[in-house]
Amino acid sequence: MGKFKKTETSIEGLYIIEPTVFGDNRGYFMETYNEKDFKEIGITTKFVQDNQSKSKKGVLRGLHFQTENTQSKLVRCVKGEVYDVAVDLRPNSKTYGKWEGVFLSEENKKMFFVPKGFAHGFLVISDEAEFVYKCDDFYNHSAEGGLKIDDPDVNIQWPLDRINNTELTIADRDKNWPSLKELKNINLFK
Repeated sequence: MGKFKKTETSIEGLYIIEPTVFGDNRGYFMETYNEKDFKEIGITTKFVQDNQSKSKKGVLRGLHFQTENTQSKLVRCVKGEVYDVAVDLRPNSKTYGKWEGVFLSEENKKMFFVPKGFAHGFLVISDEAEFVYKCDDFYNHSAEGGLKIDDPDVNIQWPLDRINNTELTIADRDKNWPSLKELKNINLFK
């Protein structure tokens, strides 16, 4: 039996992954990735790059994607809590423009598997959060793209009530991404 539980979401290919946690009076131990066990649950992605970020409460990062060197990601929060979101931008997908969100935290130890063809972002809920993710292709700055975080056609329900009147902190570039309608006429993924 593998050490990971895969839960399907309402969007094909987008999964919540829960590791088996071994705990005792000393603390806990868990594997966060094991190629053999991931293969057992149907994820055969080969990861080539790991990233980590630290952010304060109210930071909203995203919604990002790459038009070349598209990336599948396995994301998790190792300190604090975030609300993680993925939006389906796969051109021929029956769930194009749909989104799924999940709370990831150091307590619940859940991970989110986001396949190629999705915009991805997160909102920091706790005072600070450290977020890590594995990618199956290398970052390509010249191919960076994004989706408007408050696009009414996507209608992401960011849990702003959970940040207790903390002002949102959003990078300038993230404030200016196009809408889903504007992206629809572009060949996003080359």
